[in-house]
Amino acid sequence: MSSTGSADGGRPMKKRAPWGVMALVLLAGVALIRNGSGEFDSGPPQPASADTGTERDRGGGAAALPFAEPDRVRIDAIRVNAPLMPVGIDKKGWIEAPPPEEPNLAGWFTSAVTPGEKGTAVVVGHVDNSRGPAVFFGLGALKKGNHVDVRRKDGKTAEFEVYGIEVFEKDDFPGAKVYGGKGRPELRVITCGGGYSKESGYDGNVVVFARMVSSR
Repeated sequence: MSSTGSADGGRPMKKRAPWGVMALVLLAGVALIRNGSGEFDSGPPQPASADTGTERDRGGGAAALPFAEPDRVRIDAIRVNAPLMPVGIDKKGWIEAPPPEEPNLAGWFTSAVTPGEKGTAVVVGHVDNSRGPAVFFGLGALKKGNHVDVRRKDGKTAEFEVYGIEVFEKDDFPGAKVYGGKGRPELRVITCGGGYSKESGYDGNVVVFARMVSSR
C-alpha cells in the first residue's frame, strides 16, 4: 500500500480504511482453515462468558504516542512473542494475512493507526495451519487484565491491558463496536474462532479489546 507525504514534518500518512471496509476485509481475509489432525481435534480455546461484554470498559489509559511502525507483539499470558509484518488489502479487497507457513508471525493492519497512536490499531494472525497451532491459537484463553505489549521501531513499547474478549459470528460482525474509536490508543487482536467445519472453516472471529495503559 502506498503512502503520501504531508506537511507534518515529513511524517508519512497512511490511508485509513473506514470500519465498514475493515470489517469486510477482516471477515474474509482472516477466515483461516483449521487443520484436521487428531492431535488438535479439541480446537483452540474460546473466551469465557465472564470475559465478554465491552460495555464494562471503565475508560482511562495512557497518552497517545506518535506514528511508528510496530515490529513485535508479546502476550506473556499465552506465551506469544512474535515478529510483526505489515499487512494491507489485496486485489480482492481482503486483508493480507501473514504467510500460513510461518506459524509464529503476526500482522499489523496498515490501513489503521499504528499501535500506540490515538485510535484503534489492529493486529491479526493465524490460529493454526496444516501442521498445528499458530501464533494466536491461545488468544481465546486471555482474561481481562492480561497485557499485550507491542514493540515499535522508534524504540518504545506500547503496553495494552485487555478489557474484553469476544467471539463474533462472521455473518453478524459488529464493525462499529470492534473498530470504532474511543478517543484514545486502543488495540484489537483478531484471529479465527467459534465453530468449525471442513466445508466452511471457522464461523467466527475471536476479538481481544485492549487499551494502552503505559509506554516505555
